Amino acid sequence: MIEDSLFVVSKVFWLFARPNTFALFLACLGAVALSFRARWGRWPLFLGLGWFVAVLLTPLPAWITLPLEDRFPRPAEAGRVDGVIILGGAVEQLLTERRGIPALNGAAERMTEAVILARQHPEARIVFTGGQGTVITGQKTEADVARELWAGMGLEGPRVIFEDQARNTWENATLTHALLQPKPGERWLLVTSASHMPRSVGCFRRAGWEVVAWPVNYSTSPGGQGWFDPPFSFRLGQAEWAVREYIGLVAYRLLGRTSALFPGV
Repeated sequence: MIEDSLFVVSKVFWLFARPNTFALFLACLGAVALSFRARWGRWPLFLGLGWFVAVLLTPLPAWITLPLEDRFPRPAEAGRVDGVIILGGAVEQLLTERRGIPALNGAAERMTEAVILARQHPEARIVFTGGQGTVITGQKTEADVARELWAGMGLEGPRVIFEDQARNTWENATLTHALLQPKPGERWLLVTSASHMPRSVGCFRRAGWEVVAWPVNYSTSPGGQGWFDPPFSFRLGQAEWAVREYIGLVAYRLLGRTSALFPGV
């Protein structure tokens, strides 16, 4: 019951706390206040527009994303691999239901990396973890979409395992650990977006599982290269995702779901 309540609260909170949405609300509030000659409206207008100006004219999105993506460098080689864990979040189950074909989002590299690793390590188990990650649910889970997608790419069979109950990163870690019961000495790769890796590793460590971070889906280049190349809309999403991860790190630490405030190597 507590987990269900926390899940709903987190979704409702983020619905209103998303930086882009909140900044637009502040700007509109300030503009309306100024139209009624309320001088205090300058401040919400300034703060709201300031967020969009900062994203447009400065490398703010890359600045706040880079520490997340560089926290766990990707190993040069995988070495021995007993299993690969793919976190949900890259598939769109509701859109898949409505269109009839597997739909992916901007984190699609999680799904393609699984196929690559499965071919490179035929002895390894491939595990996808993801259930219904939204408040408004459909008939399909993320695991259902992953099963359909991978089957079409030739990745299927007894070594491919699906965990279909997890709704967030904490449940990804705990439910997958309970399902697989990894043995001491086994080497498991954890595949998720690079910016999501600190919170993910922290959850798996708290669940008692020392995994090897295998980040994908980078959105920044080191050294300032190409920071202004993406369109404004992409950088808005990039900045918002980074803020979400920092909020998630703090919240998960307060809830005791991660091993540290900012888990690292």
